[in-house]
Amino acid sequence: PDAMSHIGVARDLAALLKADLVIPIPVFEESLPATSSLVNITIDDPKGCPRYASRVITGVSIGPSPAWLQERLQAVGLRSINNVVDAANFVLMETGHPLHTFDFDQLAGPEIIVRRARNAEEMTTLDGKKRILNEEILLICDASKPVAIAGIMGGENSEVTPATTNILIESAYFNPITIRRGSKMLGLSSEASKRFERGADPNGVIYALERLTGLIQDLAGGKVSTGVLDIYPVPIEKHEVSLRHKVCNDLLGVEISPESQCEFLTRLGMEILATSSQVSRYSIPTFRPDITREADLIEEILRLYGQNNIPVNDHFK
Repeated sequence: PDAMSHIGVARDLAALLKADLVIPIPVFEESLPATSSLVNITIDDPKGCPRYASRVITGVSIGPSPAWLQERLQAVGLRSINNVVDAANFVLMETGHPLHTFDFDQLAGPEIIVRRARNAEEMTTLDGKKRILNEEILLICDASKPVAIAGIMGGENSEVTPATTNILIESAYFNPITIRRGSKMLGLSSEASKRFERGADPNGVIYALERLTGLIQDLAGGKVSTGVLDIYPVPIEKHEVSLRHKVCNDLLGVEISPESQCEFLTRLGMEILATSSQVSRYSIPTFRPDITREADLIEEILRLYGQNNIPVNDHFK
């Protein structure tokens, strides 16, 4: 999943080239009251939505995006819609973390409730299609109605239009199984669902939110609420995986020193917790949910060592 973003690809290139990874620093000015005083957020299904964060921006001016933004989106196959939506899509491609912007004035409450759909509940998505829902589908709702299918597509009733002046930004982490199941059940796939169902970074939520906040204020103006309203009841921690150095060499068929194995993995963002001549133990960053076992670490070492550097047995020539 980390490869589905420009920062993820840059991280790999930095590891390969032994260069520093430099990512944009979000810049914006806060001038509104605290976000928590402007909107309430309730997560009724913490398994389906372990984390939900937001900010409010008022007084934005919706209009065409500048040429540079339109060109960059077109280069990755996305059409330009308006400056706010385009900024969200830009950050999606840059960070790999899907975000959504709501017309804040269309949210009853104003409140956000993350819950399961009721059987036969209906809503119309941004593509203009009416969706018949069931209890397998995770929804984003306001105080009275669904406003988005979580992690898949927003609702027509809260979309950002030329008349929008106030917006709420959603940056959340949704359970991959929940999103994949909902996407398949509805026959509805999106750039967002493709990333959530493969495992977005639960601890990349705030960076993506701040990055989008800065871009929107730069492109559309507006006043930003103070602080992030971040509902994260059970933080998702990094997990640990051990690597036996001899097993790595036996599997790859080459001799790579324990020191080199450790260097390859730390360049890719793994943190060494303990190491010896026989085995090392690593903390795996949450942006790499695909690394869960020893064989996964060996694959990462192979990627940097280079498959072309593995000798071919004469039997296979």
